[in-house]
Amino acid sequence: MRRWKVETGVFLAVAFVAAGALGAVQPATGIPSEVVQLTQFGPAAGVAVVALLWPSRIRTRLAGSLPGRSGRGPADGSEGGPTRGRAVRLLFTALLIVALSAGTYALVGGSAGMTDPRALREPFVLIVLAQLVGACSEEIGWRCLLQPLVRTRFGPVSASVLVGLVWGAWHVQVFAQAPAYTVGFLLATVAMSVVLGLGLEGVRANRLLLAGGFHTLINLGMLLFMDKESGAVVPMVLFGAACLLAAVPWVLRTLPAARTSAEYALTAGHRGR
Repeated sequence: MRRWKVETGVFLAVAFVAAGALGAVQPATGIPSEVVQLTQFGPAAGVAVVALLWPSRIRTRLAGSLPGRSGRGPADGSEGGPTRGRAVRLLFTALLIVALSAGTYALVGGSAGMTDPRALREPFVLIVLAQLVGACSEEIGWRCLLQPLVRTRFGPVSASVLVGLVWGAWHVQVFAQAPAYTVGFLLATVAMSVVLGLGLEGVRANRLLLAGGFHTLINLGMLLFMDKESGAVVPMVLFGAACLLAAVPWVLRTLPAARTSAEYALTAGHRGR
């Protein structure tokens, strides 16, 4: 079996088991889920185990790339860090998703309306910091380890969709909800994974901070403007639709580059004959 499959399997097994165990002990800790959900640390535990088993390769994985088949550099041929414009677009997309979700929910008669942060049971500053830590604990697994691993075998969109499906399935509790709720949630995780996967394509600097920032903005937006955690179907379906709409521009921007890359590969293949 190829090593990347073994590493992926180990990561996922630990991420799922650790998340389940942490979720089971959270009530005993007294930590409010509004502040942070301990399940979010499951992917970080998976990364830690992979780092212990394969210490010589973990830095390359977390950098967002793997050595190419020649061993001379990233498999996707990129070396750079994020441009300021791409970082801004990525974080703006998170805000757009929140605005689309809450605005549409209000139009259809939902109870969307900003919750005063001072009305929350815990200090809002504590919630923001804890949400960022929790989001980064997830994203170090999904976008900093799993995405680069899968990306070596699939294109950027396909890899992002696969990671999004796994990310959604990792939230096993959603499968106990109504089917429409589950579909809306999975649509959201896949679409957000596409945004993050394309937004971080080739990015090696500040990868975790960008992914964690995006994730945190989404979580805080849903906390303040929506009641999606209540199990209500309508807000979750609208949330999934908003994520899908927000992902479309990212995919459209990728098509010309993908076409150019394919044409280059085809030309190079003809020259090698």
